[in-house]
Amino acid sequence: MRVEVTSNFLHAYLADGRTISAPLSWYPRLAHGTPEEWANYELSGGGYGIHWSDLDEDISIQNLLEGRKSRESQRSFDRWLIRRKQAKEKQA
Repeated sequence: MRVEVTSNFLHAYLADGRTISAPLSWYPRLAHGTPEEWANYELSGGGYGIHWSDLDEDISIQNLLEGRKSRESQRSFDRWLIRRKQAKEKQA
């Protein structure tokens, strides 16, 4: 399996030849990522999921197949944005 993230979509190219695409807006952490962060993914759960360590994001292939958006609460996402901003400020 191979994964590609563009400015608008997440594409998962499955081993059986299917391609699953979902709007990037469904996954806010990915939407706030950079191309470098998007490229830094690994397959997890024996190939049943995708993990982006830089973004602390996990998406299951099952959820992609079923058309499920991220279920992260706004509060959790807001906390993540604050931590992300603070980490970037420390790097600068």
